[in-house]
Amino acid sequence: MAATETALINGPDGPIELIIDTPQHVRGIALICHPHPLFHGSNTNKVAHTLARVFRDLGYAALRPNFRGVGKSVGEHDHGGAETEDMLAVIAWAQSRWGGMPLALGGFSFGAFVQTRVAARLADGVTPARRIVLVGTAAGSVTGARSYATLPVPDDSLIIHGEADATVALANVMEWAAPQELPVVVVPGADHFFHGKLHVIRKIIERAWSPL
Repeated sequence: MAATETALINGPDGPIELIIDTPQHVRGIALICHPHPLFHGSNTNKVAHTLARVFRDLGYAALRPNFRGVGKSVGEHDHGGAETEDMLAVIAWAQSRWGGMPLALGGFSFGAFVQTRVAARLADGVTPARRIVLVGTAAGSVTGARSYATLPVPDDSLIIHGEADATVALANVMEWAAPQELPVVVVPGADHFFHGKLHVIRKIIERAWSPL
């Protein structure tokens, strides 16, 4: 039977708070990253929640950490640097619990940006990410005078973006994806937070990836 629990694990600079959605039979591990912590992002964000539940339904233990400074997670925002180290610590903890199972990464907005860094760090290791889905990926100059040098990802990554995203312009993501020859799934009419379109995210992922 599927279950949801919370946990506090040890990170590089102190505790990291997690929500864990576990299927009855765990066949993989999925790390899900939430949007920008300085703009009210947390692991209860609806897009992050949607990603976690669809991964759980595909057989993954889905872990949703709070970035440093959010909830019970200790530390200060570091623009993706220390956050990457924290996420690697979460993966190591999950692997100590479930073993070297297939690993998936999912992220939304700032969380997607962080996951490109995590994927790059894992790429040459013993457990590279087998599946990556990025939604509303922070790339280039975005609202709030922020700018992101988003790293490339494997060409089988699933990139989902809203046509009407006013936070991260679709053109930014297309410019990031073009040199990688990376397809982008555009959801017509969807804003940055996919209001009224969360079910479309689920359908896109389910159509792309059958259960493990």
